[in-house]
Formats: sequence, C-alpha cells, structure tokens
Amino acid sequence: MVEKIRIEEMIVVEGKNDTLTLKRWFDCDTIETNGSAIPEVILERIALALERRGVIVFTDPDFPGEKVRKVIDQEVPGCAHAFLPKADATDHKKRKVGIEHAGFAALKAALNAARSSTMELPADFDPVPFSRLMEAGLIAGADAKKRREQVGELLGIGYNNSKQLVKRLEQFRISVEEFEVAMKQLEKEQNE
Repeated sequence: MVEKIRIEEMIVVEGKNDTLTLKRWFDCDTIETNGSAIPEVILERIALALERRGVIVFTDPDFPGEKVRKVIDQEVPGCAHAFLPKADATDHKKRKVGIEHAGFAALKAALNAARSSTMELPADFDPVPFSRLMEAGLIAGADAKKRREQVGELLGIGYNNSKQLVKRLEQFRISVEEFEVAMKQLEKEQNE
C-alpha cells in the first residue's frame, strides 16, 4: 500500500464526493459546504480551522465553486486557495466538472500551489499595472478569455474574468516578476 500524502491544513470542499476523492490519495481532513448557501455554523468551523490548522479552499472550477470561494474569502479572510484547471476536473463522458473527476497528479499540483489571499496590500507591494494586462491581451481582444484562463493556470489562481484578474493578482500578491515569467511561459507554449 502506498503511503498517503499528509495535508496538515483543513481542506474546504463543496461535497461528499470531493472528500472521498481527496481521501483516496491524501491523509487529510475536510469541511464540506454542501452547496453555495454556506450556513453560519460552517463558516464558524472554517474560521476555527484557519486559526488552529490553516485552511485550503478547494472548490470546483465552475460558477458555483467560485461562488463558494468568494463567500469564504469575504467571511473568513486569510485562507489559502487551491485552483484546479477545468480541463483536469472534467468528466467528458458525463459532461460534468468537479474535483471528484480529477486525478492524483492534478490534485497534488493544485494543493501544492495553494496560495493565501488577503485583502490588505502591504505598502511595498508593486501590483501588475493595468496597462501591462491590456498590453498582454488579457483584458480585451478575441483571445483574452483564453489567455486569462491560461495565465490563471500558470499562476495558480484559476480562471478570472477581466475584473477578477486584477483583484486576484493583488489578493494573491502576484509580483510583476511572477507575472512576467508566466507570460513568457504562455508565449512559449503558444509558439510550440
């Protein structure tokens, strides 16, 4: 029997199938939100877990998953977030998207890349200028949506619309240097 990888932080997932999938490969504890209408008692449990062990929010890469993530980020700031690319979480036969459809390698990569989010910007933080996002073709243009999706995956911050991208780059303290490395990687992949 292969020894499971231990995850110290509590992992917040949407449901039972997500928990079962994670426990198949990881020695971990989860908190299930059971949907996007998160009860106060669950938010309190997440806050306690954050205080005692740390929390990784790991929701499905879809609209309901993003809604859960936003509620938790607003109500319990400071949690780490893991993002799974939609391609790695899709069951093409059933046409469903969710953590429960992802394989070990994708889950491990997403959990390893989890990043903390915070709303307060440190005085010395230098955000990626909006003009650079425009120049990179991430705000407008025919391929902007696809490019944002690819950059989000490279940076480990998930898919974002134009407005979310600006916010997430700041929330997850993506430096100009990190952004430029991701853009070079994106250009390299597109030229291959």
